[in-house]
Amino acid sequence: MSPIVIQVIQFFLSLSLLIVLHELGHFIPAKIFKTRVEKFYLFFDIKFSLFKKKIGETVYGIGWLPLGGYVKISGMIDESMDTEQMQQEPQPWEFRSKPAWQRLIIMLGGVTVNFILAVVIFIGLVYAYGEQYIPMESLKDGVWVLETSIGDKAGIETGDKILAVDGNKIQSFRNVFLELVNGNTMTIERDGQVLDKEIPVDFISTLLEEEDKAKFLYPRVPFIVSEVPKESHNVGIDLEKGDIIKRIGTEDVTYYDEAGDIVKKYAGKTVELTVDRKGIEIQVSAMVNKEGKLGVVSGIPNLLDLAEMGIVEKETITYGFWESIPAGINQGVETLSSYAKQLKKIFNPQTGAYKGVGGFAAIGGMFPPTWDWVAFWSTTAFISIILAFMNILPIPALDGGHVAFLLYEMVTGRKPSDKFLEYAQMIGFFILIALLLFANGNDLYKWLFK
Repeated sequence: MSPIVIQVIQFFLSLSLLIVLHELGHFIPAKIFKTRVEKFYLFFDIKFSLFKKKIGETVYGIGWLPLGGYVKISGMIDESMDTEQMQQEPQPWEFRSKPAWQRLIIMLGGVTVNFILAVVIFIGLVYAYGEQYIPMESLKDGVWVLETSIGDKAGIETGDKILAVDGNKIQSFRNVFLELVNGNTMTIERDGQVLDKEIPVDFISTLLEEEDKAKFLYPRVPFIVSEVPKESHNVGIDLEKGDIIKRIGTEDVTYYDEAGDIVKKYAGKTVELTVDRKGIEIQVSAMVNKEGKLGVVSGIPNLLDLAEMGIVEKETITYGFWESIPAGINQGVETLSSYAKQLKKIFNPQTGAYKGVGGFAAIGGMFPPTWDWVAFWSTTAFISIILAFMNILPIPALDGGHVAFLLYEMVTGRKPSDKFLEYAQMIGFFILIALLLFANGNDLYKWLFK
């Protein structure tokens, strides 16, 4: 099966699950408070439905336009813009007839379910699989800057130890990229000296413009031979895949990033290499060309292989059932906090973060090209957090808009007029359409020009 098809299937499966549960978050408290729900739909049913069936007073269905879903609650100004119903006398079963606190609970139900769902998924994942990570402290000689153009922009050099971002200690190497993107300042150790440096405000823009270089940091690795290419001037010398070059001439080589400057000293000459081959030390003569190149391709092991080689450490945390609950909650809170920081950057034009806003293609691309249940559920939990956060924003037409008006009513004792709510709903709808077009336009631009 095509990787794209697998991603599309995962996208629609995840989206359908999240939409149905989100709408259930509104549906259940509405029923508890004896509020009539006229429709419960997955996707939008403009003009026609793919499926619909009336059970009791509610029509359940599936629309043809996969941009979300909705529940139509009687006596509520929503995306249906059913103003005719609002002109009639309020009925006891209508949303507008219920106390403000009940209406507030109904409107908060969707985002609450989304957050709870994410936490439940995180609890299940940490209970079933635990957590594996590479402690930042295990990078004893600092990081390797793979892309110097990005490193220079960030102010990070090979050998730097990244200690903290915004005063928060970096525990795991995998978190360093997200922390740098979200952060404003970083604390590094360079040549034994601790330095506080500002992260450039447009650092996110730099990463987005060179997406293929975004993973610009890696643990420093030994000079591990991957191959001697056929076109190399050293083809045929006694080097095998997996050999580790420990010395070039008279100089020791601990890490691959040290080799380039050493090799240049022997440009146009023959040099003796000391090689570790499965624990046995051998000598190999090699030629350095006039450009100061050895003509040997180095391999970059993955993080788990580096841990097995003892170059970095691997921490594994296992959780019992009761231990997994606070761990899952903590993961949910951290994910929500991180996303809030990212959104703050997006609304600051100086960061250029708006260039990274994506639509359906970007969300679909978050899923792996092969079926992986762990990745599927992790991504679903993350998207659920996004939906919860975005829906609670105080934009009319979103849950957060309704919540804002309800809080105003509860504080002032004055309910906004139906006409005001209608206009607000229309404005919110146009804002959402504009955001939708912008996000998916970004996807199209990247597809066409990058």
